[in-house]
Amino acid sequence: MTQAGEFNIAPVNNLSAVRGSRDVPLLEATIPEVLSHAVRTFADHEAAVFCDQAIRWTYAELGEAVDALAGGLLQLGFRKGDRIGVWSPNRVEWLLAQFATARLGVILVNINPAYRTFELEYALNKVECRGLITARSFKTSNYTDMLQELAPELATCRPGALQSAKLPHLETVICMGDDIPPGMLAFDAVMRSGRNSPAAELDTVSETLDCNDPINIQFTSGTTGLPKGACLTHRNIVNNARFTTTAMEFTEADRLCIPVPFYHCFGMVMGTLGCVTKGATMVVPGEGFEPEATLRTVSDERCTALYGVPTMFVAELGLPDFGGYDLSHLRTGIMAGAPCPIEVMKNVQALMNMKEVTIAYGMTETSPVSFQSNVDDPLERRVSSVGRVHPHVDVKIIDEQGRTVPVGEQGELLTRGYSVMQGYWADEEQTAKAIDADGWMHTGDLATIDAEGYCNITGRVKDMICRGGENIYPREIEEFLYTHPGVSQVQVFGVPDDRYGEITCAWIIPKADAAISEQEIIDFCKGRIAHFKTPSHIRFKEELPMTVTGKPQKFIMRDSMMEELGIEARKTA
Repeated sequence: MTQAGEFNIAPVNNLSAVRGSRDVPLLEATIPEVLSHAVRTFADHEAAVFCDQAIRWTYAELGEAVDALAGGLLQLGFRKGDRIGVWSPNRVEWLLAQFATARLGVILVNINPAYRTFELEYALNKVECRGLITARSFKTSNYTDMLQELAPELATCRPGALQSAKLPHLETVICMGDDIPPGMLAFDAVMRSGRNSPAAELDTVSETLDCNDPINIQFTSGTTGLPKGACLTHRNIVNNARFTTTAMEFTEADRLCIPVPFYHCFGMVMGTLGCVTKGATMVVPGEGFEPEATLRTVSDERCTALYGVPTMFVAELGLPDFGGYDLSHLRTGIMAGAPCPIEVMKNVQALMNMKEVTIAYGMTETSPVSFQSNVDDPLERRVSSVGRVHPHVDVKIIDEQGRTVPVGEQGELLTRGYSVMQGYWADEEQTAKAIDADGWMHTGDLATIDAEGYCNITGRVKDMICRGGENIYPREIEEFLYTHPGVSQVQVFGVPDDRYGEITCAWIIPKADAAISEQEIIDFCKGRIAHFKTPSHIRFKEELPMTVTGKPQKFIMRDSMMEELGIEARKTA
């Protein structure tokens, strides 16, 4: 049960500043220690179910599989501090990579499954990945083809000995499935070789780890340009996973359906690691989200909890045969990633039996959750707010002068505590801009906090676009579009959309004598940047609205585009 007062922290002195409870001590443990405890305590309890892959493992079996992969990676020469990327949809190999790399102190680098060659090359080189674990393909993405395009040397190199001009740090590519391409190692073969590694040898490595070591890099970005690698420690994500599932009153009896992607904190911290902290069962419907598969899994596997962004729940509720699924075992879950319409929340509670569903707010840089509603918060609170502050987290709302604003007034949300990332990989300048000298993470989000401590996210200081739960950063798309030979100037911004929450628009000034079309820009993006970043609306302009100092006025562009499209202004909840 949730400890009394653990999440119910209100501001004092009429100022928008809240302090999470310290009643429950932080876990000073590494991920291997948390998994080891779960394996010992819940050995015969079901740990992981992957429906598409027909896999059903107990915690003991999960522990054995993790050790097999860890042993294989150790034999390949991977050591503490090395970086290994994982580029895959939701497969059991992703889960094993998450815990096997942690077993060795190897830093896991999350690669978005929608990335194309432009983004993949940047990510692998930015953090100097020595290894990459990849699926063969997912939907329209052929991962091995893209790798062979970036590193044609794979065709002739010995597996594990890649020397690539474009990917100079990458040595080893481990491929899932059968029919492994030249120059790559088979995932199953690496695991087989690792089964010979004594557990004592792996224990010796794990015992050298510190909970403050970085163990995960997730890419995020802002208006500053290309993605930045947020470095998260064992301590960051172990505790956030634990508190997130505590808020839902999780125990080993819970069975969590995880249709959200593993490469996000939502899937791998709040989801898989969260289950391990409680001995709960993680149930994965498929490689990617499909509403039918999700509800079929919830029904067949008697899931007690379900995760998703609002658009996922809308799709599930809209299924023609919705009434044919048995959702009677559902109790709780998390809706996050975008504002939740009140009618959706009502239907999730009433029709999906999720009477204890919670809302969560956070960001990659804060591991991720800072605020979360309780299972018994009134419906209106769970829609109009993102709940109250998490344990061991401090939050304040400041004005442009850095002063804490009175209760109820809007300002920028700052957070501090165990959950704040270690920093951006190899980027001291951007780290210093994000985390001030007193340890406050400047989120870039506008928010209010009321007298009872409930937080409401009201907007964004930065220009981030949230499309269906995917965070899109205009500057990244702008820099990519600037590589088109016909583009002189470009500004990217978001406008409201009923389906996705927001969609992306691009205003472009073509170069003199350049004849470019909307379709040409779309084709230019296809296969080179993730599909969700491709602008939904493209307009060609002779000039862009700017301030006298030359700064683009995106709010004018947004308003103009909304008027053209007949979109009414709406508040961001």
